[in-house]
Amino acid sequence: MLIENLIYRFTLEKKRKPLHVNELLDYTQKAYLYGELSASEYKLIFSELDQRNAVKPENYFIKSNPYEIYYFTS
Repeated sequence: MLIENLIYRFTLEKKRKPLHVNELLDYTQKAYLYGELSASEYKLIFSELDQRNAVKPENYFIKSNPYEIYYFTS
């Protein structure tokens, strides 16, 4: 029920259906940050999206140490 409601809200706002569960994760996080979802609603939706393997893209995460050096091995 939560995901169906989320898809409905997404479709109303974006005028299209979500292409992937990751879009719903982005939409949920934005809604939570803007106060459109309570913490308990966010946790329930996030849990359901997590079960459906929703993830943020790797380049979304910010390095905690900008001077971190990566060593590549062959």
